[in-house]
Amino acid sequence: MRGRVPVVQQGRRPSRPLGVRLLWNGAEVAVTLGLVLLLLVAHQLWWTNRQARAAAERKVEALEREWAEDEAPGGESGPDASRRPSGAPPRASSGGGDRPPRDGRPAAGATGGSGASAGAPAPRWDQAYAVLRIPRIGVRVPVGEGVSKRGVLDKGYVGHYPRAAQPGQAGNFALAGHRNTHGEPFRYINRLRRGDEIEVRTADALYTYVVDKTLARTSARDSGVIQRVPRSDVRGGYGYRGAGYYITLTTCTPEYTSKYRLVVWGKLRSMRPG
Repeated sequence: MRGRVPVVQQGRRPSRPLGVRLLWNGAEVAVTLGLVLLLLVAHQLWWTNRQARAAAERKVEALEREWAEDEAPGGESGPDASRRPSGAPPRASSGGGDRPPRDGRPAAGATGGSGASAGAPAPRWDQAYAVLRIPRIGVRVPVGEGVSKRGVLDKGYVGHYPRAAQPGQAGNFALAGHRNTHGEPFRYINRLRRGDEIEVRTADALYTYVVDKTLARTSARDSGVIQRVPRSDVRGGYGYRGAGYYITLTTCTPEYTSKYRLVVWGKLRSMRPG
């Protein structure tokens, strides 16, 4: 009699309880979302900074190269003259250009009665037309016209507030910049101290401002800090009362938020023709 070959029937794996399956699926979703969020954070904190800083540095080099060509013999009247940024201040007089201001007003011949930029057409919207340099915190970035994120700030530039004075003009040369992400040029302006230099280079001149006052925190709606005579509408006693030649740097605070504004003010010390 032939032996029978035993047949082993595989039993079906018992299904997991519903609660276990839901917990497992929830864990998978959480891990996936965590990875996505990690990639987004890396993009914001690392990649946008890398891209914006590289683009801003290329723009600074392009502006400086353009200005050097204009300053070469025949540059102003040669073919390169047409490529000068529109809105750049006219060529300033060299008389007394390096003498410091007295009582908040530049020395005679430094910027003229109403500023070297007076009478010049405004730069085009979003145009980079100057270079801001802050030696103490290692900043060297383009200055663009306007404060739009897409057109100016997210490129790693600092933005010039519309209707504010231009470099060297009487009034307030007011700027905004990111504190975090997209190049974060103003991340460390809280480290600036009275007497630190802020340089602004245009096609025709180098303006040197000196840090004078800081407002550590004010409302995002405090428009007084960028007015012609900058003075906080929210924090009494912060700012100025008399006309002068000012520079204002504004950024968000605390870091990684946009709830408040940090403000640094300076005064024009000297102007040297380019």
